[in-house]
Amino acid sequence: MLMHPDVMLSLANDHRRELIAEADRERLLTSARRARKIKTNSEVRGQPTRPSSAPAPAR
Repeated sequence: MLMHPDVMLSLANDHRRELIAEADRERLLTSARRARKIKTNSEVRGQPTRPSSAPAPAR
């Protein structure tokens, strides 16, 4: 099947844009997942927080 060179160039450019968009989406999702993981790991569940100006409890 013969195609005009302009059509081939257009198809190649479209495919390249699709690959770039897919890579951008993947980077964005990875970044969001990493931020979410850091946020959930930094929270300590079940431990009440005390203000930094409050004295430490005596043991």
